[in-house]
Amino acid sequence: MKLHFRLEQLRSIFLVALVIFVTSCQDDDLSDSKLDPSVPYDLLDVAYGNDSRQKMDVFLPANRTSQNTKLLIWIHGGAWIDGDKAEFRNFRPWFEAVQQDYAYVSLNYRLFNAANRSNPFPRQEEDIQNALAFIRSKLKEWNVSEKVILAGGSAGGHLSLLHSYKNNDGLVKLAVGIFPPTNLLTLGNGNPLIEFLLRNMIGDPQVDKEKYENGSPVNFIRPNSVPTAFFHGDQDDIVPISQSYLLEEKLIKNGVPKTFKYYPGLGHGFPESIYREIIQMTEDFIQVHL
Repeated sequence: MKLHFRLEQLRSIFLVALVIFVTSCQDDDLSDSKLDPSVPYDLLDVAYGNDSRQKMDVFLPANRTSQNTKLLIWIHGGAWIDGDKAEFRNFRPWFEAVQQDYAYVSLNYRLFNAANRSNPFPRQEEDIQNALAFIRSKLKEWNVSEKVILAGGSAGGHLSLLHSYKNNDGLVKLAVGIFPPTNLLTLGNGNPLIEFLLRNMIGDPQVDKEKYENGSPVNFIRPNSVPTAFFHGDQDDIVPISQSYLLEEKLIKNGVPKTFKYYPGLGHGFPESIYREIIQMTEDFIQVHL
């Protein structure tokens, strides 16, 4: 009797498991229809990996289509050691005031921990790659097009340009960088704090020069690189404007479409009026090239 009881238990457990499995398969099959394209959605903390930092917020507009709705992906700044995807909440109304029929994604990524030296570079680069692969897999479900813009400020601008030039599989069609680091070997020149950060995050530039070169967007610009918009203040003492001059020179040399504006007297951070101007200039550039 005991054996019979156990067999009945196993049979019941198996049937329950089978029902759950079939239901989950049906859910997967219906996943594309779960999100009504006529309805807006704010999908928060969507995981693209197992780490607590590997999450994104997704903002889908009403009446979106897989043919026309563009997708702008924002990568936050913070010197690769700080920052959060919540940064985009400040910018979102400014983007939406200018852009029509856009979806937005704001990414988190693993941050370098200076205390225990965990998540050294290029973990951040790898996370952007994984996030973009995840986003590609979700385009149909989200009902947005492959007209993808990758944007960010400061460290986020660096990661945006690095992915767009080095790791882009064709998904990203246009890149945007606001005061972006573009050459890690020269970034810390004259700034001991930046030099200290880079040494800890990447290594000694004399010994680990190749790592610095592999993390520098300007080294991966080619004639077929994506159109690029970038902006910089000429009094920036964190990311010198020379970083954007290097970028401009390389883009011109390779014939890559670009728009670049520098702001006299401004440093590492802009007032709202300038950010709004940048968003408008970026949208004008997008209209020409996408």
